Amino acid sequence: MTEADNKSANVLAQETAQLEEQLQAWGEVILAGDRVLRWEKPWFPGALLAVTSLLFLLIYYLDPSVLTGLSCSVMLLCLADYLVPTLAPRVFGSNKWTTEQQQRFHEICGNLVKTQRRVVGWGKRLCALKEEKPKVYFASVITSLLVMAWVGQQVHNLFLTYLIVSFLLLLPGLNQHGVISKYLGMAKREINKLLKQKEKKNE
Repeated sequence: MTEADNKSANVLAQETAQLEEQLQAWGEVILAGDRVLRWEKPWFPGALLAVTSLLFLLIYYLDPSVLTGLSCSVMLLCLADYLVPTLAPRVFGSNKWTTEQQQRFHEICGNLVKTQRRVVGWGKRLCALKEEKPKVYFASVITSLLVMAWVGQQVHNLFLTYLIVSFLLLLPGLNQHGVISKYLGMAKREINKLLKQKEKKNE
């Protein structure tokens, strides 16, 4: 391992430790959510979809304004930030915190830090593309935004948000159970077959 790799690993460990300290009060809730998102029980994905559907049906029925929805969301976040650290130890029992749970909590915090780094890295690469190849950057950004605008025009915004949220909530479980890698592998095999057929025709 090079000096740069060692430095990067040390920074990652420091950031992970800082995040663990910041989220320690939410530890039990995070672990419970992690078990649900990874589908430790077969009925968890159904429960996730049911709760998400109920929430979006409620939003559709109430049809709140943007300001009302934003205010209620921030209010719920403030209540959770105040109540969770107080109630979580009573509900889950911090005295039952095991080495395995601590290890899993450390892994979750590490994954969050790595995800944050990836997002920042994508932003830096986009900025680098803007500086090095402005035409490619302009064409890519405009095309992506046009596609997003067209999709948003074709699909109701609340339904589109429901689909995105549902997919993001199911994504950890799909990844954990190998569903994504399975279908990605199938797609790669089909693409390779098409490419080989095209090469044979050209020959």
